[in-house]
Amino acid sequence: MKKIKKMKKITLTICILFSVLFLNAQDFKKYDRGSFIKGKDSIYYRILFPENFNPDQKYPIVFFLHGAGERGNDNASQLVHGGKLFLKPDIRKNFPAIVVFPQCPQNDYWANINFEQDAKGKRKISFIEDGKPTKAMHALQGMVKNFLKKPFVNRDQVYVGGLSMGAMGTYELLRRERRKFAAAIAICGGDNTNNIKKYQKIPLWIFHGAKDDIVDPAFSIAIAERLKTVGDEVKFTLYPNANHNSWDSAFAEPELLPWLFSHKK
Repeated sequence: MKKIKKMKKITLTICILFSVLFLNAQDFKKYDRGSFIKGKDSIYYRILFPENFNPDQKYPIVFFLHGAGERGNDNASQLVHGGKLFLKPDIRKNFPAIVVFPQCPQNDYWANINFEQDAKGKRKISFIEDGKPTKAMHALQGMVKNFLKKPFVNRDQVYVGGLSMGAMGTYELLRRERRKFAAAIAICGGDNTNNIKKYQKIPLWIFHGAKDDIVDPAFSIAIAERLKTVGDEVKFTLYPNANHNSWDSAFAEPELLPWLFSHKK
């Protein structure tokens, strides 16, 4: 009898899990599939248009860069973290915007990053100063430029954000295309602090978990401290009990999107 009850409980759990995954998949269908292909550049993305989209109007546009775990070629995984945020009814109502989630290929990175191992086998991350863009970044730059040519995009309200590897890509995209963005958010990322001078005029909100054991919070702390001395506007939020998934806390910030969309070039 106990065994039957246990099996029923397991079956119910599996049914609930599949129901949640199905509902998420159904929600994410609101994000159209797209691609940017030009010469050697190719990148796939998902795009969410505002409700009652009118091509004769101009809308803000947000580019959101995913982390290393969501790389691939399914044009779906990149929506796992952040995709739900922009689907919330109140967000869609109060902040009608075009939202683009590009996907980085499995064997590439958004930013120029070096990975090494110390004597204890722990991974160490370092960031390149300047340098050529990765293949994914080069394609991303082309995609951004292409979107900004669209008549329905408000070029005074162009934003970028990202988490983990995507936050590293956010910093790099800002310095490579700094004249295009009105504001940005970076969650648990990092950059070579010598690159800061190239995006110090762009309003930036940085987030990190103090207990992050994947990307050292010292990276975000260093960027925030440097920007506070030379930058126009920087906000820094360190979550004392958060590990690497500090994006959950960042997405829950009630002022996150009001702050982002309040900025115009």
